[in-house]
Amino acid sequence: MIRRLLVANRGEVARRIFRTCRDLGVATAAVYEEPDRDEPFVREADEAVPVESYLHAEEIVAAAARAGADAVHPGWGFLAEDARFAERCLDAGLVFVGPPPDVLAAAGSKLRSRALAEGLGVPVLPAGDEAGFPALVKASSGGGGRGMRLVHGAEELALALESAGREVAAAFGDGALFLERYLEGARHVEVQILGDAAGTVMHLFGRECSVQRRWQKVIEEAPAGDERLLEAAVRIGEALGYVGAGTVEFLVAPDGAFYFLEVNARLQVEHPVTELVTGLDLVALQLRLAEGGPVPDGVTIAGHAVEARLYAEGAGTLHRFRAGGVRVDSGVEDGSEVSARYDPLLAKLVAHAPERAEAIRRLAAALRGARIHGVPTNRDLLLAVLEHPAFRAGDVDTQFLEGADLVRPAFDERLHAAAAALAGQAARRSGQSLPSGWRNNPSQLQRASFEDFDVGYRLSPLVLEVNGEPLEARLHACAPEHVELETGGLRRRIEVHLVGDTAYVDSPLGSSALRELPRFPPADAGTAAGSLVAPMPGSVVRVAVEPGQEVERGQPLVVVEAMKMEHTVAAPRAGRVAEVCVAQGEQVDGGRVLVVLEETGD
Repeated sequence: MIRRLLVANRGEVARRIFRTCRDLGVATAAVYEEPDRDEPFVREADEAVPVESYLHAEEIVAAAARAGADAVHPGWGFLAEDARFAERCLDAGLVFVGPPPDVLAAAGSKLRSRALAEGLGVPVLPAGDEAGFPALVKASSGGGGRGMRLVHGAEELALALESAGREVAAAFGDGALFLERYLEGARHVEVQILGDAAGTVMHLFGRECSVQRRWQKVIEEAPAGDERLLEAAVRIGEALGYVGAGTVEFLVAPDGAFYFLEVNARLQVEHPVTELVTGLDLVALQLRLAEGGPVPDGVTIAGHAVEARLYAEGAGTLHRFRAGGVRVDSGVEDGSEVSARYDPLLAKLVAHAPERAEAIRRLAAALRGARIHGVPTNRDLLLAVLEHPAFRAGDVDTQFLEGADLVRPAFDERLHAAAAALAGQAARRSGQSLPSGWRNNPSQLQRASFEDFDVGYRLSPLVLEVNGEPLEARLHACAPEHVELETGGLRRRIEVHLVGDTAYVDSPLGSSALRELPRFPPADAGTAAGSLVAPMPGSVVRVAVEPGQEVERGQPLVVVEAMKMEHTVAAPRAGRVAEVCVAQGEQVDGGRVLVVLEETGD
């Protein structure tokens, strides 16, 4: 029996495992790098040990000894699929909660696992010289979509190989790549498997994972997959001698034919949808299997589950994080620092209902009601997907986000700007200070200027104008935290969260982040025309142009690595490079000017 478990991971992963350990009465230990010292997972562990890196196997094993742990759970990501780490844990007398090292080694190489599947008669896509075009450049090791590049011809291949090799070498320490045929219109379906020490392998049904962005899964569902797919996954698990929880992944063609992709020898990020439809705790099962216990009997499924991955799209302080109404697995709270150093996943919101349509509706409502202040996120994208008719009809493939019209309905943000100005006035009034530009004259409108809105207002009687145009409204309440306005016969409560010069505004209409501008900006404020900036903080890994160079629309200019992915800043139009403002290896903040592009006048 495992008495004390060290979790060699962070954030949402560690918190998820600790939750099961508390239910089972298993003591816990965390490891943490210095930037994470104040994060929730560190406090939630019974003990915590500082380490230099989550990726140093010897340091993790030493931390387990220091904490008195008798087992190590690698979570998902970091060292979860590292056969050498598993072997080092076993050599130190620790229980490794995962497959044996030989299984990790076989499954961890996509080329080896492809050969195994092919030997079992499970179809695979052409690879290497037989791949043809279009094709995907893929990493032999690792996952998460890192290193994947779609190429349509030989002329694109060299640059794709260079970029992908650099990305996967940094992420996994192994830059090996291969080429695989790209299957147009395919769905991505994976099968959850469990194996025990007695040699029994079973499936827990499948998951639909086709909605992807930059080859990373965004929305997942369960159940999915037919009996042929489920049976093929079990056969592959049996051939590997699989022990523990893992996933076998497939592509399903429009005609129903399926092709093996890879084995992920760990628990997946999206495992909650399987838990909700089966009623099982997969982390508890991992611990049982690691202790030598059997796989469960008589598993059935009920209802439908849908998960949305809420990602940060920039670094910064998370001033407020509130989400509920569905299952929420998160690694953050109010005050958490979101760093470009780690994976950008903030939380997973997962809804379960008897029918798929109801689960989707519940998940969309939870996302709309969430309060996420301080960093930009992909919430609008998630809502646009969940509300799209094709998604609701189940008509998706791995390129769904490339072709679907996912623009969310716009709303009149002038109402949010007015509420932000009134809440700011209320906050200043309660603080016994006067607003900037205040005049002791009832006929004069007070003013507040935001990046896109200039608001004039007077409280008694209420007069509002936004960008010089009148806004007809009645005021029912005005406080620093909320404003109630009635427009067009509709009364709305608008929540306002003031942080420094930014007002985070939430209402039934949507959410806004409005930055108030200084009344007298510095004379040199602004950015030169044609400036292309870093999308978020990161490291410059490639500068592809030099001053004076002519470039075409879409041509790569600078590549920035941030949030564990490479982001290419490309030319928005043809022109000439006037200035290159960064060098390879330089650390840059979000919004930093990278290149200045000037028009050529042609």
